Amino acid sequence: MSEARFGASPTKDGTSFRLWAPGAKRVDLVLEKRPQGMRRGDDGWFALDVAGSGAGARYKFRIDDEIDVPDPASAFQPEDVFGPSEVIDHESFRWWRAQDWRGRPWAETVLIEAHVGTFTKEGTYRAMIDKLDHLAGTGVTALELMPLADFFGRRGWGYDGVLWYAPDSAYGRPEDLKTLIDEAHLRGLMVFLDVVYNHFGPEGNFLGRYAPNFFTEAHTPWGNAIDYRVPEVRSFAIENALYWLRDYRFDGLRFDAANHILSEPGQPSMLHDLSVAAGKLATATGRHIHLVLENGDNRASLLDAAQEPPRGKYRAQWNDDYHHAWHVLLTKESAGYYGDYQRSPRADLARALASGFVYQGEVSSFWRNKPRGEPSGKLPPVTFVNFLQNHDQIGNRPFGDRLESLASVPAIEAALAITLLAPAIPMLFMGEEWGSKAPFPFFCDFEGDLAHAVRRGRRQEYKWAYDKYGDEVPDPLELSTFESAVLDWQSCDTPAGSGRLTLVRELLAVRRREISPRLAEARFGSADVTDDGLLTVSWRMNDGATLRLTANLSPNEITHHETATTGAPIWGGETNGRLPPWSVIWRIGG
Repeated sequence: MSEARFGASPTKDGTSFRLWAPGAKRVDLVLEKRPQGMRRGDDGWFALDVAGSGAGARYKFRIDDEIDVPDPASAFQPEDVFGPSEVIDHESFRWWRAQDWRGRPWAETVLIEAHVGTFTKEGTYRAMIDKLDHLAGTGVTALELMPLADFFGRRGWGYDGVLWYAPDSAYGRPEDLKTLIDEAHLRGLMVFLDVVYNHFGPEGNFLGRYAPNFFTEAHTPWGNAIDYRVPEVRSFAIENALYWLRDYRFDGLRFDAANHILSEPGQPSMLHDLSVAAGKLATATGRHIHLVLENGDNRASLLDAAQEPPRGKYRAQWNDDYHHAWHVLLTKESAGYYGDYQRSPRADLARALASGFVYQGEVSSFWRNKPRGEPSGKLPPVTFVNFLQNHDQIGNRPFGDRLESLASVPAIEAALAITLLAPAIPMLFMGEEWGSKAPFPFFCDFEGDLAHAVRRGRRQEYKWAYDKYGDEVPDPLELSTFESAVLDWQSCDTPAGSGRLTLVRELLAVRRREISPRLAEARFGSADVTDDGLLTVSWRMNDGATLRLTANLSPNEITHHETATTGAPIWGGETNGRLPPWSVIWRIGG
């Protein structure tokens, strides 16, 4: 049996239960509704081994004879966050479909982000299996799941999880999730998981009662910061990451809002230690393991795409700058952080394509007029995950409307032709491959005062929308809001959907044939953009060839006399001196 420091671990004779509760005087294990006192050890640890108790047993912890709480390291919560925890024997699952799977190299990655509850009408892990052939046939190589850590209620985005080790029961049981991953691997698909280590959700988190050391007085936008200076707290997160990678065989993790993860100055950060631990697992198992950050601070020094296995750094980062430049160019929106990209979105896009981040130390007005970011041009292009849409950029809008409802088809298809063939790692949002218009508004399932607080918060954040549209703005608590986000698979078969899907498949076929094999040691080159919208970019690939992009990022035809046409066209053909509106040409050669 694998040894775990936290939670319930099946043993040869029964189950070993452990809880770190330094703020408790007494802890009882309430196993199948029968309390048994636990031994208090050093540093606030409570433990009890129970013979004859195995997988399927349900239990809680009773704190100081006052409150019964679920295991913070619960492996499953069949009755949601306030119910009993269930003992799961992870080693009993038979991985039989893709037994020899070791993952794929990072350079082959084409991501699609998905929310389990809205990806299919059924909203389950099992139902997702039926769509894996579609993803593989499209050219996707990695399915990234939004957070699964158990959250309150039957529906939610997952970023308010409170039991980090328990995949939410709304989507199925642990063995259903493992079956999904096994079936994905059989089709050559990696599976990534989005994890949230910067805060706990507001409903169902009892850690403050018996382990107040978990938190500091500092605040994130979502609540008290987690104190990773405490060794047990640091271990809780690192073991959780290893748990998903080891017991569920996820191929990679995406770390939400890493800039809100607290660390002690001068000491290795929790993220550093986590990367090292994941690297040891990769070495021991011979697997490719990929760790990706979301980090608003644009810390290039945290990134090393070539580090194999991980040894303290991270494979890549979601490139919000790339998205923001495109969004402003395509929609002309200027609210919030988009204001930082209003001056020259084409120039910002050129910089992102030629050197990674847009903000590499420059002052950002949205970031409180402070310098943001670090130079990133010496990193390889595959250090950046580029996208036109994701859950945040769609869902954190009043109506959750997609880019398809905001920009013209030719402009969107030009953006796709650049994003899917550029040397950065591309990511789609579920349904984007056929141009879905299904909204993805924010939704949750809270109750009482918390539900009212969420409604008030959304109304305040989007006051202009409520003033203008009133009750047309979807209520995040209503079931109908969640239902509206369920992916419209039937639109994939319409003429427009079929046409877009064909385009994306053709682009990803070119990527698989011409780009991915040359990516391992590719380097950034140069970029230029003119006032009339002509964009030219080049990259040096690992075989010495130069990849060149020529694009007209405007609704007007541009006369273009190329000074160098070296390289064979791989997308878009010849220009003949004229570039039609929103046209994109790719060449590769000497």
